[in-house]
Amino acid sequence: MTDFDTAVLDVDGTLVDSNYHHARAWQRAFREVGLAVPAWRIHRSIGMGGDRLVSAVAGESVEHAHGDRLRATWKRELDAVIHEIAALEGATDLLDELRHRGLKIVLASSGDPDHLEHALDVVDARPRIDGVVSSKDVKATKPSPDLLSVAVDSVTGASAVVIGDTVWDAEAARRAGLRAVGVLTGGFSRDELLGAGAAEVYTGLPDLVEDLDVVLNGVPDKN
Repeated sequence: MTDFDTAVLDVDGTLVDSNYHHARAWQRAFREVGLAVPAWRIHRSIGMGGDRLVSAVAGESVEHAHGDRLRATWKRELDAVIHEIAALEGATDLLDELRHRGLKIVLASSGDPDHLEHALDVVDARPRIDGVVSSKDVKATKPSPDLLSVAVDSVTGASAVVIGDTVWDAEAARRAGLRAVGVLTGGFSRDELLGAGAAEVYTGLPDLVEDLDVVLNGVPDKN
């Protein structure tokens, strides 16, 4: 038995090693409209949806002038390297262990639905999960709580734990009233994830899987 009946998992940076591919694709998109934006600055906003990232990185004026073009170019640039994106160690094991413990599993991604399909393939997720929600299913992406709320509702979940790699995952979970567990695989620090609301933070998915019974029984925070 666990304290939760549902697990909502982020995808990019959590199940697949893609955050830096996204950052470089966005960097190339900004360069195409004449903006030199450093990759580190873009990385700080990876985990948000494209509807929020442009203004977060470059300001509202750039969003108004170039937002749609930037998103189209980002998608084209990521499409060109998507074959490089692989599953993170422990991704399939995590899904199997959650399933073994009787949890309903929903993947929730702020990313493009086409890119999400690739992630489902490389993790072999389809036979292991109960549902998928993406940016097309909500009006506002992370750190809005909408994506997580829709994910839980889609499987009529009563209590959910959220697993993600960015501060935006943790903030969205906090705003949705859900417990967040963080992993360092997306490039955010332990302190950042804890500060954003994560109850526990693990170095990677193998460590989380090893401690999964502890995580799912709502024991005191592990820092």
